[in-house]
Amino acid sequence: MGIWELIILAVGLSMDAFAVSVCKGLAVGKVNARHLVKAGAWFGGFQALMPLVGYLLGSSFSEFVTKYDHWIAFILLALIGANMVKEALGGGEEKSDSLMDVKTMFLLAVATSIDALAVGVTFAFLDVAVIPAVLTIGSVTFIFSAAGIKAGSVFGYKYKSKAELCGGIILILLGIKILLEGVGVL
Repeated sequence: MGIWELIILAVGLSMDAFAVSVCKGLAVGKVNARHLVKAGAWFGGFQALMPLVGYLLGSSFSEFVTKYDHWIAFILLALIGANMVKEALGGGEEKSDSLMDVKTMFLLAVATSIDALAVGVTFAFLDVAVIPAVLTIGSVTFIFSAAGIKAGSVFGYKYKSKAELCGGIILILLGIKILLEGVGVL
């Protein structure tokens, strides 16, 4: 796999994390450098870790991963999106950092990187230098996630509850899209 193919793969894998980061930026509103680094580290870290784990697992579990990855991503994104919708409709003020707490970010990072696990399994069968590949994937996702947080905050600061509602709906729809692609409808 050449460098350009790897970069294109990394950009493709980072799109779910970018979309979720935009939603997080919408919900948080006014962001600072810590928010950008936090999102980048969670999403970039998991996008780098999952292909490495997939590579190490090799083909022994590839059928399980590809058979259920869309269900896992759908459930996690739907639950997190539903929670965002509930909070938006509840109207209560919430500290913006709680939107990026460890539990939430862990679940989002796992949900958006399940497909990277399957990519890692394919790395085991291809002539891929796995360490440069996972570092590239993680770095690209870090950049896209940080940019997503900033982009979301620019649009969402004035409209926090509407933005959080929109973000929750987007997460649910993203989960549905992943599920429909996984079962072969799309």
